Amino acid sequence: MKNAVQLLQMYLESIQDPRKAASLFAEDGVLELPYLQTLGIPHSVQGPAAIEAFIGSLLKKVPTFSFQRVRFLIETPDQVFAEYDVEEPVPATGRIYKQSYAGRLVARDGKIQLLREAMDTVAAQRAFAPVEADQD
Repeated sequence: MKNAVQLLQMYLESIQDPRKAASLFAEDGVLELPYLQTLGIPHSVQGPAAIEAFIGSLLKKVPTFSFQRVRFLIETPDQVFAEYDVEEPVPATGRIYKQSYAGRLVARDGKIQLLREAMDTVAAQRAFAPVEADQD
């Protein structure tokens, strides 16, 4: 049975394959990004199908999205806390999405029960805001 560290590593490594990444979640597992709500984006998705769709929509915006520089800060068999970065181009705006995430994963029965990620919404807004916003 996979522990929390293994599940987070697998999730981060498989982000380019939404189905594979989502399959790591329990049927009632949740991917939560509470700060996305401030950008008008759904901040919580539950279940592998909804998580797969969410990741797929992210990859449409940032096709080369990948996590880099993973730093594990707290590790137990059923919980892990880590920081990880993204630095990829956003084709629609021509900007670079440069972001550091802080993620807490809770594992149960070899699946992800909860992955809650914190992020800098200002950095996200800068990368994804319409190009016209640059002219203000």
